[in-house]
Amino acid sequence: MTSSLLTDLYELTMLEAAREAGTASRRCVFEVFTRSLPDGRRYGALAGTGRVLDAIADFRFDDADLRYLRRTGVLKEETLEHLADYRFTGDIHGYQEGELYFPGSPVLRIEGSFENAVLLETVVLSILNHDSGVASAGSRMTTAARGRPCIEMGGRRVHEDGAIAAARAAYVVGFASTSNLAAGAHYRIPVAGTAAHAFTLLFDTEEEAFRAQLASQGVGTTVLVDTYDVDAAVRTAVELAGPQLGAVRLDSGDLGEQAVQVRALLDSLGATGTRITATGDLDEYRVEELKDAPLDGYGIGTRLVTGGGHPAPGFVYKLVEREGSDGQMHPVGKRSSGKATLGAGKAAYRMLVSERAHAELVLPGEAEVAEFERELTAELTSDTANPDWVRTSLRPLQKPLVLGGEPVDAVRAPERVQAARARHAASVMELGVPADDGPDGPVAIPTLTDGTEAARILR
Repeated sequence: MTSSLLTDLYELTMLEAAREAGTASRRCVFEVFTRSLPDGRRYGALAGTGRVLDAIADFRFDDADLRYLRRTGVLKEETLEHLADYRFTGDIHGYQEGELYFPGSPVLRIEGSFENAVLLETVVLSILNHDSGVASAGSRMTTAARGRPCIEMGGRRVHEDGAIAAARAAYVVGFASTSNLAAGAHYRIPVAGTAAHAFTLLFDTEEEAFRAQLASQGVGTTVLVDTYDVDAAVRTAVELAGPQLGAVRLDSGDLGEQAVQVRALLDSLGATGTRITATGDLDEYRVEELKDAPLDGYGIGTRLVTGGGHPAPGFVYKLVEREGSDGQMHPVGKRSSGKATLGAGKAAYRMLVSERAHAELVLPGEAEVAEFERELTAELTSDTANPDWVRTSLRPLQKPLVLGGEPVDAVRAPERVQAARARHAASVMELGVPADDGPDGPVAIPTLTDGTEAARILR
């Protein structure tokens, strides 16, 4: 199955009109970015880049696709013949998956002819908006968890294919495991899960249910203890399993108060190593409220896989530079109120002071980047009295992902996800926002588009 029809019709009608006008072959630069972050979000977490690269590799029109397009009667035969030979042959540079982004961050830069690059808009945005929505919410949750493991368990709250992508995105931002077997199989994400209330209700007594689960899964299993009476269930589970009982799960009620009571009860029964896991409509705010509760992990579903109230971060795919009739490249951009676009292809850097993120530097054009580097070097050599200057550096954010239509790295999906997970952990640490600051706050670092201003602010 190809990915070519994962697009909007207007991509194809624009292509046809541009071909007829003789402008389709003009060189173009498109960028993917967000204009803002949702209120309260300090940063966004980029996820889905690997899936985007897979979709672009599969973006071609096979016979079935062309038969369908022919039946619509919208496109001319000449256009269909052109699409039969379509392959993306341009270049893509972008942020590494797992990286943090901020307003204006050019997380992808796609370069090629108009007819070659414009077709990718919808599939790129649909993947990045979904996966980054989950990742941005999930990163806040893992931060609030303060090192306690989180399990992704939202597969029943989202489209079946979206559930796999959501599990992948959650793992990228630090979730320890998923309940989704398809995600586990495809991306080698650890899987977790034991029993639901239905299992307990199947038996005549709770004791029979626990006995059956322990016999099947061993004493290291996690027992769900809030089907009837929590206190009685914990006592029964420990009596049957002994102090080696792996964990108990709380799924309803006042989780903080119950956790305190259950911890005390487990300890009094000698089950001091038995863990307590909390589930039940959790999000980063609820996890933050539970930070002092004696909990050992969280299972999170609905609020994670639906983006925590912001399922689409607002990524857009905009033409920022194109070849003119004079054969030269020219910056272009919208000027409409609230949606103005900064023209020209841009280079992006994370400005670091003493290895901490200080600003997002986004400069249009190589000349501007070179000028800023000269200014920064001059400041470093002239202001030797300021120790922070000598610890100032620029970390390039954009890496070549596709060159001449070919992927730069032929990495398997599981290894790609592990690399994204490591990148995210490093980027969050670099940002240095304490978990105790809480989930919400101002955008963590500014996005600067002027080198002189950046040097002045840094000074």
